[in-house]
Amino acid sequence: MSASETTAASRSGIAGLVERFPFLPALVILIVLLALNGWFQPNSLGFRAITGLISTYLALMMLAVAQTYVVYSGDVDLSVGAILSLVNCAIVVLMERWGGGGGAVLAACAVGILTGLACGLLNGVVVAVLRLQAIVATFATSILFTGMALYVLPVAGTPAPTVYWRTYGGRFFEIPFVFYVVAALAIVLAIAVRARLTTQMLAVGDDAFKAFQSGLPVTAIRLKGYVLCGLFSALAALCITGDTASGDPLVGGAMTLYSVAAVVLGGTALSGGRGSVGGSVLGALIIGLISSFVFYVGTPSQWQNLVQGLAILLALMLGILVTRRVRA
Repeated sequence: MSASETTAASRSGIAGLVERFPFLPALVILIVLLALNGWFQPNSLGFRAITGLISTYLALMMLAVAQTYVVYSGDVDLSVGAILSLVNCAIVVLMERWGGGGGAVLAACAVGILTGLACGLLNGVVVAVLRLQAIVATFATSILFTGMALYVLPVAGTPAPTVYWRTYGGRFFEIPFVFYVVAALAIVLAIAVRARLTTQMLAVGDDAFKAFQSGLPVTAIRLKGYVLCGLFSALAALCITGDTASGDPLVGGAMTLYSVAAVVLGGTALSGGRGSVGGSVLGALIIGLISSFVFYVGTPSQWQNLVQGLAILLALMLGILVTRRVRA
């Protein structure tokens, strides 16, 4: 075999790996960021620091997963942050009114999940059934959901019951509770990757017309994607409530675009048809590590948002350029 043939085979092998596992560039970026964080702050790689990172960004991980199920089909949901805010306010208010005990907490969480499902169903009907442009329709519903959140809780600061945030930040058998949540999420996503619905969503995102011609119920598939998005947005709200221990009608405002960035960082194509939910989780962690890195290098507070934005943009560019290069 000639040198050119060897190089071509090597490129083909790398391209095949990236094609099969689109999250690989994100994984490399994550490892580099972990190393950089450890270089500037050795304690950042300790068990307590990693636990704090996961606890803080678990909500964004869930929201990135939510966004992915919509992007699979070539859509986008600009209301995920508003759904998070609405569910956050609803469960905090309900837990307070129902006494704040264990039963009240579980009942309020159930109502919150149902609220997320209802919001996702509404988005699905508007986009998939009524055929409005996804970016416009979900922007409109985000305003609607934000208004509802402000109606439920006009002023931020209502505390969550002690039993709730202590459970979220607590330990069971000396293992932090958030690790149980991450393990459960990993199991669910591992099952979902092999699910028929995931394959159908990717087929619709790749070419909706061909998917329709092959007999796939395109409208129903897109609708289910939005319902799943609403479900994981509600789960993200449960996480953010445990992390902040309070209700805030605007808490999810900035998280919508972060969820989109996490999806792209994880190797999922916004045009649909390609990607993975695992990659989106890695993308959310990358955003968290970038935020930590910016702090650890001693960036002045007034410059931190600027530097963080530039770092996220650089990570996005690197991931996209590597993917394009190996697929060329």
